Amino acid sequence: MNLGIPKESHPGERRVAASPAAASRFVELGFDVSVEAGAGDGASYPDSAYEAIGAKIGSKEDAFSADVVLKVRAPRDEDDARELDLIREDATLISYVFPAQNEALVASLQARKITTLAMDCVPRITRAQKVDSLSSMANIAGYRAVIEAANEFGSFFTGQFTAAGKVPPAKVLVIGAGVAGLSAIGAARGLGAIVRAFDTRESVRDQIKSLGGEFLTVEIEESGEGGGGYAKTMSKEFIDAEMALFREQAKEVDIVITTALIPGKPAPKLWLKDMVETMKPGSVVVDLAAEQGGNCDLTEPGARAVHDGVVILGYTDMPSRMSTVASDLYGTNLGHLLDELGGAGEFNVDLDNDIIRGAIITQGGEVLWPPPAAPEPSPAAKPKPAPEPAPKPAAAVTPEAPAAASEGGSFSGKVLVGLALTALWLWLRFGSGASNSVGETESEFLQHLTVFVLACFVGWQVVWSVTAALHTPLMSVTNAISGIIVVGGLVLANSEVPTAAAIIGAIAILFATINIVGGFMVTRRMLRMFNK
Repeated sequence: MNLGIPKESHPGERRVAASPAAASRFVELGFDVSVEAGAGDGASYPDSAYEAIGAKIGSKEDAFSADVVLKVRAPRDEDDARELDLIREDATLISYVFPAQNEALVASLQARKITTLAMDCVPRITRAQKVDSLSSMANIAGYRAVIEAANEFGSFFTGQFTAAGKVPPAKVLVIGAGVAGLSAIGAARGLGAIVRAFDTRESVRDQIKSLGGEFLTVEIEESGEGGGGYAKTMSKEFIDAEMALFREQAKEVDIVITTALIPGKPAPKLWLKDMVETMKPGSVVVDLAAEQGGNCDLTEPGARAVHDGVVILGYTDMPSRMSTVASDLYGTNLGHLLDELGGAGEFNVDLDNDIIRGAIITQGGEVLWPPPAAPEPSPAAKPKPAPEPAPKPAAAVTPEAPAAASEGGSFSGKVLVGLALTALWLWLRFGSGASNSVGETESEFLQHLTVFVLACFVGWQVVWSVTAALHTPLMSVTNAISGIIVVGGLVLANSEVPTAAAIIGAIAILFATINIVGGFMVTRRMLRMFNK
């Protein structure tokens, strides 16, 4: 089965549908991969890299005439680029389509009976995360938005104290805490900025705080949760309170990054003209919703604009500006989708597969978008409920019953109590010097044995009486105790004659050392988890 990767012809697009590493996955799935010459040049992937993994370098016609065509942007249908005419009628196209905004393209795909899977329509469910290229690209866009803002901003992101004076840190406001917004928060915090973030969904509060951002909210109680992890359109009262909050923030912040999108609708206007005019000259607005009209009143899609000294970036190619990693991640998402389709050997557009059903646009001359509903399982015959057993008469409670019920669970505790009592009796009998039949060495040994048994008893009660969540913080205490054990073991082991006490001391040194080393290793691993 042939698979084609043509060169992207959309103006300014530098990505390619798969990096050589991702294309090698297609080869493993059994596809004969054909790549248009120069397809990876914009992403720094030469033709020789594709040939090295077993792909063939061919013409545009070779790539478009394959059984499965992989693209980033939808095929163009303009007079200067009739890409749609190059695709066979029985072929499968996988690319971004955005059917709600491209009805004419969907009609052309239907007329040519092309099976179309849209990467932008992959359902946002847990099982489909490996195929979710929108999240992959949004992650890149959020990071790149901070880099572009830093390039335009005329100061440091992090605050500095220098011999020439103090430089305050930049204040960044991120509107929308989806994948792109969270990525922007993490990148801005990594550069040392003070980051604030706003989102209509209360559920993202902890995610913002975990990245070091401050969560901004309004007093009106209203949920902004929409379908598929997106936000929904809010009420007029909420929007008025939201605008008032933004106007206050406009006086303080240096950089604003907007990411708000609502599926199937133009981007909501959130950063208005008067807010831009309130910002300090030299401030920057980065509008990641520019391709859908923009969140800012003054955004010019695909361009850089300046208003009252404030720079407004409306670039629509943020992922393409990091084309190397974007192509690799997008190709990886495609590889997972091809795996869901069965690979080359068992290729099948199975509408019972919830991932395929959500992404399907056209098939066999029919438009299947919006996705068809999942078939309901046939009702199974309900098993007859089992008859309830007759209640048993309650057993008489005797004083011995509780002890019998807990006998198994407290066996080890009883053993320790017995050992402690035995050690106490031995100490009272021999250790206190009451009997002259026991020598001084034996008396000293019995005293050490008594301390050891009592230490075991106390240690058992201390550790097992503490909740499991606090066991790791106890590691530092046990390390200190183990250090004392090592010192005591060295004192006992310092003997020219290998006595029983010296042997026990050597064994104590071995086990205490293992405990100390292991404790420090566990502690270091825990501390490394909190390092940023």
